[in-house]
Amino acid sequence: MLIWLVELSEHLKFLNLFRYITFRTGASLFTSALIVFLFGPMIINSLRIRQGKGQPIRADGPQTHFKKAGTPTMGGLMILAGIVGSSLLWADLSNVYVVATLLVTLGFGAIGFYDDYLKVSKQSHKGFSGKARLGIEFVIAGIAVFFMMRAALASGTAGSTFGSSIAFPFVKDFMLNLGIMFVVFGGFVIVSAGNAVNLTDGLDGLAIVPVMIAAASFGVIAYLAGNAVFANYLQINFVPGTGELSVVLGAVIGAGLGFLWFNAPPAAIFMGDTGSLALGGTIGTVAVATKHEIVMAIIGGLFVMETLSVIIQVGFFKLTGRRVFLMAPIHHHFEKKGWTESQVVIRFWIIAVGLALLGLSTLKLR
Repeated sequence: MLIWLVELSEHLKFLNLFRYITFRTGASLFTSALIVFLFGPMIINSLRIRQGKGQPIRADGPQTHFKKAGTPTMGGLMILAGIVGSSLLWADLSNVYVVATLLVTLGFGAIGFYDDYLKVSKQSHKGFSGKARLGIEFVIAGIAVFFMMRAALASGTAGSTFGSSIAFPFVKDFMLNLGIMFVVFGGFVIVSAGNAVNLTDGLDGLAIVPVMIAAASFGVIAYLAGNAVFANYLQINFVPGTGELSVVLGAVIGAGLGFLWFNAPPAAIFMGDTGSLALGGTIGTVAVATKHEIVMAIIGGLFVMETLSVIIQVGFFKLTGRRVFLMAPIHHHFEKKGWTESQVVIRFWIIAVGLALLGLSTLKLR
């Protein structure tokens, strides 16, 4: 919204700052954090009053979790307020990638909010129907991918099939064109990212820090992919307009920092599906926009690991009646083995940092 001030830069030279993505990304981060800091206590108190018993605690979970009973959930509302409010101020709202990303963020956030509402009101872990939830997520993600694909095709910078093609890390020129099926592929990536972060969100601070790490990594990727000079130098695909996504991801980092202030052990609030689905969907959408879907599996490897642990646990149990892990997702397995919650969280943060650096290294290994 404030980008229009650039038009006045001929009269007030300092307004030329609003032209630069780097400046607006920093401002977006600061604004988002400020929004969460200022309104966080009010939101927490309101949710605590309305929810009563708070988020239900799994009966089969680690014993240490029972002391968290009564903690309110839906903290994702704080995160969404920071992201959306800051993005509306600092991002270019005429940019199709920004609009598509905010569509997914808000859409997934709404689905998560309804799921949280059902769980809290019924005091049960059974929320929104799984099939219905996935179906709506695919519709939202598919719409976003379709418009991003059209925008990339319209740019015509890398051939008529660029928008519907998958790029591969470590390979300079090869791209696989999926045609209209790219909508399905992109939708799958976004939905998978949203639900992977959702599965990871089980301990205080466990999900939000890796999300911020992934957001910072993709902020760099979006900025580089949206700049013709840098993209050419690094031999990555130039996608005009994606640099603006750095501003949105700056808002994600700022909101994450603000939320972590209240989510640090002992957590005053949980982000719930409202936040985890929205944040995962945001990262997935940026990955699709920048043509780094496969790299996302590296940068977000922690989320992949958590998801695979659930798939393996469920699949193996159905086949044999036995379990591979003491409890899934895998962070609960380590708790059952005797790791403290802080040990699990900090060690998983370290893994997330290492995977992010590995993913960013693919930018030069071409």
